[in-house]
Amino acid sequence: MQFRRPKTVLGAVSALALAGAGIMAARGQGGVPSAPAGAANSFEVSGVQVDVSGKTADIARQGGWRIAQRKGWSMLSQRLTGKPGTLSDSVLDAIVTGIVVEREQIGPSRYIASLGVQFDRAKAGSILGVSIAVTHSPPMLLVPLQYSGGVGQVFERDTAWARAWNRLRAAGSTIDYVRLRGTGADRLLVNTGQTLRHGRNWWRTILDQYGAVDMLVAEVQLRRDYPGGPIVGIFSATHGPDKVPVSSFALRIDNGDAIDALFDTAVARIDKAYQAALTDGRLHTDAVLAARPPIAQPEAPAPEETATPSPTPSVEASATAASAALSVQVETPNAAAVNASESAVRGVPGVRSATTTSLALGGISVMRVSFDGSQAALRAALESRGWSVQEGPGVLRIRRAAAPQASPSPKAQ
Repeated sequence: MQFRRPKTVLGAVSALALAGAGIMAARGQGGVPSAPAGAANSFEVSGVQVDVSGKTADIARQGGWRIAQRKGWSMLSQRLTGKPGTLSDSVLDAIVTGIVVEREQIGPSRYIASLGVQFDRAKAGSILGVSIAVTHSPPMLLVPLQYSGGVGQVFERDTAWARAWNRLRAAGSTIDYVRLRGTGADRLLVNTGQTLRHGRNWWRTILDQYGAVDMLVAEVQLRRDYPGGPIVGIFSATHGPDKVPVSSFALRIDNGDAIDALFDTAVARIDKAYQAALTDGRLHTDAVLAARPPIAQPEAPAPEETATPSPTPSVEASATAASAALSVQVETPNAAAVNASESAVRGVPGVRSATTTSLALGGISVMRVSFDGSQAALRAALESRGWSVQEGPGVLRIRRAAAPQASPSPKAQ
């Protein structure tokens, strides 16, 4: 198996850094790097330590990745079956989908690194004899709240905390995050003041806007001794408008330049806490938030009042044909999938516009679609074009239907 080095040169990483930025070397057929497909269809093992020497840096690095595959498979087998396992390098080459560089040091003839290994979920599950089914949470709106210098910010300004959450490979998580770009109306609707409100009506309006059913607040409070010096981050993860605690912890770094590494470590830890809460049944949807208040019915006109003439059929038809604004959720493993999904939805008859309002590469993006007709009509139109559609109040979730597999031909006797 051959690994090709990324086009950008990776320098030596300081041993004091908490973690790297999560560089992924995803491999397509023939060992050629492909676009990172995320971990949606992968088992991932992180924290694989390697220390390899070789004649050159490239040889040492390739040897380190080879050893990481073997160690990663043993760790995955231990985690899923309770006992370590081994496979030949040729089999590992076929089921490994990517190597994630968490931290590495490259010398002239030595390679020291902490790596993550991704295995194809279907192939690995078949070999280990375990179920590959994954239970995901309902769509959850993620609110990254950062306090620095006593000032809270969500999307009022671009923050390193929000960027760290955008770097998370959320497709490998059981939490269905709805992550926002932080532009346009996002800064007005989702801000620091909104995180302090407990009223369900306004939260329900915001969640409907982004196609979510509940919300998560990931908060960090930064404390600095002096500019560029040590930083202490106090992190907390909460759920729902009442900010029900899920997890809290503190991390410290000695160098302010390593704040991205600090945040990446914290994001991974909070994501694991949310997944554990989902498994334990603590991350359930707020019943009051999910319930909608009854709509007041207009009073009937008094008998003595003159009834206004009813609109003509043509006016009623035009009112029925008015454009409806709907949220459409779609899986977007990469940027090409975003463009392809928008083009496909725009091609549906009756669709006036389709714009991505919440981008999540490797996860679930949200499109705002203006459609001349009802939600049921849009669902029928999408299904007729080969999409698998799930329907909710004002929200459609679409994905490409899996192509039927041809049955094997009988063997000749």
